[in-house]
Amino acid sequence: MRTQIVLTLALGMFSLALSGCGGPPANPVGGNANVTKTNTNNPLETTKKAPEEVTNNAPTLTPVFKAYCEAWKNDDEAALRKTYSQSTLKFFEDEMKKEKTKSLIKFLQATDKVSGNPCEVVNEKIEGDKAQAKIRSDKYPNGIDVVFLKEGGEWKMTNMQPQDLRKSGTNSNAAK
Repeated sequence: MRTQIVLTLALGMFSLALSGCGGPPANPVGGNANVTKTNTNNPLETTKKAPEEVTNNAPTLTPVFKAYCEAWKNDDEAALRKTYSQSTLKFFEDEMKKEKTKSLIKFLQATDKVSGNPCEVVNEKIEGDKAQAKIRSDKYPNGIDVVFLKEGGEWKMTNMQPQDLRKSGTNSNAAK
């Protein structure tokens, strides 16, 4: 998730740099001095991205993310661990050892802690034991794509990137 944040920031900076390019000057040479023109190409002006079309309300994966939000709201480490896949927990534990941290809550607090409002999932795509959906929370108001795995009959969140899911040869279809 940290990588995803860095990539998002880099893309935003690149987009901001490009938005200042082009357009006519505010008062072109030889123009009528009595005509006032306004420069509408303000590189600092933000434009709102059109919301992604919602194809479904993620009926299968919503309970997992709701449990995740609830665990954060209550600072319940045991409940938080239940929302993650085994491979993700192993990755976190290996990183926690390097940082000499014993608490998953403390380890993830800076990057992942959510307030639980909003706490929603949309556009789930499921194929077999793998799924992808867009989650939205106070930490990710525009939403981010998250990969889920089914383990022991239950869906779990992962730290996999959606491109990792595609590399594994999974072609997702929208949930029915």
